[in-house]
Order: sequence, then C-alpha cells, then structure tokens
Amino acid sequence: MVVLRIEHATADFDSWKQAFDSDPVGRARCGVRSYQILRGVDRPNEVMIDLEFETAEAAEALLLAMRGVWERVQGGLIEEPHVRITERIESVELPSAPR
Repeated sequence: MVVLRIEHATADFDSWKQAFDSDPVGRARCGVRSYQILRGVDRPNEVMIDLEFETAEAAEALLLAMRGVWERVQGGLIEEPHVRITERIESVELPSAPR
C-alpha cells in the first residue's frame, strides 16, 4: 500500500474540514482507497492527512491535482503543505495491555 502524507497548518480547522469534505479533486475517482485525518494534540490547527493508494502513480496524480487546489487557498485556508509519498511495509495492531 502506498500512502500520500500531507501536513500543513490551517487558520481555522472547521473551515478546512468543510473544504476537505467537499472533495474538490474527487478522491475516490483518483484512486484513494482510504484516508485518515490527524491533528496535533497540542496544536489542533496542524493537520496531517494519510491517503492510501494501490500505486505510487495514483498518489502522484492526486498530488498534482492537489497542488492546483493549494495554489488557490495557500496563505488563507492552509499554510505551507509538506508532502511525502511512502510505502507501507508493515502494520501491526497490538493487543491491549492487561490492567
């Protein structure tokens, strides 16, 4: 599985979330299999999004589309997005520790 991680700050998380939910590039159409949104515990306006794809090419295509969106909202809704395309090597869920 390939993961496109996007990290950026936002001035207003609720407005950002509304824009994200509007799905301006069509995530499913671009090959996103699943995604998760994370926020900093101590900095709730710092957002991380992990989008999962079957291929790196699909992740790169979505990233290209997102760059067009970011040009329109940079400095307002989001600030300085950082991206990384990675490959998941292993994912393990551990059992809960006994109490």
